[in-house]
Amino acid sequence: MAMWVFGYGSLVWNPGFAHDARLVGFVRDYRRVFYQGSTDHRGTPEFPGRTVTLEHRPGATCWGVAYRISREQDKQTALEYLEVREKQYDEKIYLDLYTDSSPKTPAVQNVMVYLATTNKETNENYLGAAPLEEMAKQIYLAEGPAGPNKEYLFKLEDALSKIGAADPHVQELANAVRKYSDTMLSC
Repeated sequence: MAMWVFGYGSLVWNPGFAHDARLVGFVRDYRRVFYQGSTDHRGTPEFPGRTVTLEHRPGATCWGVAYRISREQDKQTALEYLEVREKQYDEKIYLDLYTDSSPKTPAVQNVMVYLATTNKETNENYLGAAPLEEMAKQIYLAEGPAGPNKEYLFKLEDALSKIGAADPHVQELANAVRKYSDTMLSC
């Protein structure tokens, strides 16, 4: 039986594991938010970056990409890889994936999704909401082993645009980071 993994952040443009199918779609009742701190990829423990997680919101939709992994060996390798890559995300849930062609009936049931909860006991890096300008400044300045936090944001914005799933929260934040960058350059 195939395993499906849903990506809504960097997995959209960089899954990093072998897969035999890629399906653009959305999950229901969740929205993408830049509320998770990254101290291992896009920031440091001293200055965390911000990455996306899902926030439960009835009526919301979050577009992304689901990857099908069919071979047993590939499933094991992908799980081992994801457990390291997504280690700051403290919960795995299973959601149904919908597409434009199947808006009422799931295209795929039980797609695995990593998310970061608000529980500070299991997720010490959860940052939560902040004013747009504050998040933009943090993303502009943060940098970690995987590169600048702003690069993550801009790659996500681009990847979502390429799959026809522009996200207002991502676009608003990307524009705020550009504005902050312009302000810094003019000083």
